[in-house]
This record gives sequence, C-alpha cells and structure tokens, in this order.
Amino acid sequence: MIMKKLVSFAIGGGAVIAAVAAISLPTTQQTVEAAVTIPPPPTNVVVTEGNQVAVFAGGCFWGMEGVFQHVRGVRSVVSGYAGGSAETATYEQVGTGRTGHAEAVRIVYDPSVVTYGELLRIYFSVAHDPTQVNRQGPDVGPDYRSAIFPQNAAQRSVSRRYIALLNESGRFSRPIATQLESGRFYRAEDYHQNFMNRNPRHPYILAHDVEKVEDLRATFPDMFTSTPAA
Repeated sequence: MIMKKLVSFAIGGGAVIAAVAAISLPTTQQTVEAAVTIPPPPTNVVVTEGNQVAVFAGGCFWGMEGVFQHVRGVRSVVSGYAGGSAETATYEQVGTGRTGHAEAVRIVYDPSVVTYGELLRIYFSVAHDPTQVNRQGPDVGPDYRSAIFPQNAAQRSVSRRYIALLNESGRFSRPIATQLESGRFYRAEDYHQNFMNRNPRHPYILAHDVEKVEDLRATFPDMFTSTPAA
C-alpha cells in the first residue's frame, strides 16, 4: 500500500516521478499473474435493450479500468470507490483501509454486444487474481479486495453461481476470494480517470497492467478492441 501511495503522489512533478519510478519497479514477488483459462458462466443475465452497468473491484482501479476499456461493447469505464460512504470516498481516506470502500470500476456496456457473463469471465480470468485476499500483487489492504457489486438480483445470482462453478472447476490453485457485496459507487478523483491511456509509460502501469491488456487480447480475441472506451 505504501508503494501505491508513493506512485500516485508522484503525478505532480518530474523529479518526484523519477524518484518513485525506482521504487515502483517490480520485484520477483510482484510479477503479474498469468491469465487463467476458465469456462463461461453456467447462467447469464437476460439481454435487454439499452446499456447496462456492472461494478467490479479487484485491486488497483488503474489496471481494471485499462482492461475493460478494451472490451468490445463496453461504452465507458469510471474508476471509483464502492462499498463505503460518500463522506470518506477520497483516495487518501480509502487508502487507510478503514473506510469500507474498495477501489472499483463502474462499467457501462451494451448487452447486445457483450454480456454480463462475458464481463465476469474476463474479470476472473484476466483482470485480476480472484484468489488473493485483501490484496493484488504489491497492493495490500481491504481497499484492494476482490468484490462484485451486483446492480440487480440477476447479476447477483449469475455471479454467485459462477463463483461456485470456478471453485469446483479446479482451474485455480486456491479458493475464489471474491465476495458479493452491496453499496454505492463513488467516482474517484479526475487524475485517476483514464489513467492507463493518459500515462502509458508510468512505471506502475508498465510493471503491473500492460500485460493484463495483452492477456485480454490473447485470451479473448473476439472480445478485444484496440480502441479503448472513454
């Protein structure tokens, strides 16, 4: 968590960025988890007209945002905080791990192009490691937990059944840690939005997130788009 704080604190000036870059480079304990090949969900949300919303948490929202921006049918992705109150939905407070929030992304998607079940498959396979408890790679704390915030009963049912299937599939070496939670989503500060596209050479992005987008391209080529959503 300290390292992530330093990286985000470095957005202001070049000298500080250079200093933090050295801290941000990956160590052997910080390698990116490889994508896991998994079956599709056993059930899916019924396709309806109009755009739908999904909210996922799984570590630093920079990488989650960057992955889902490259999914065909996704119209927009917003980074933010889910699961806590509006009063403490700021980066500094959420980073203490005491607000109840998780760093999350709010995805607006066209269900006639990409289904909720397909988004879940990408979430569990590519976007993060769903077996890690209260962490992703170098980022540690409950604000980096794996959690789904279903927007309706259908999403909750599909997510619950999929987690059960994945635990039974033997595709992961540890149990799925992802929790189904409730709570509102609060948009993060402007400097976190569209972060990967605006900062493609940022040390944290290079070390932890670029490979996830490449995994998306390789694992789900029919769902990949090279033009990121806003």
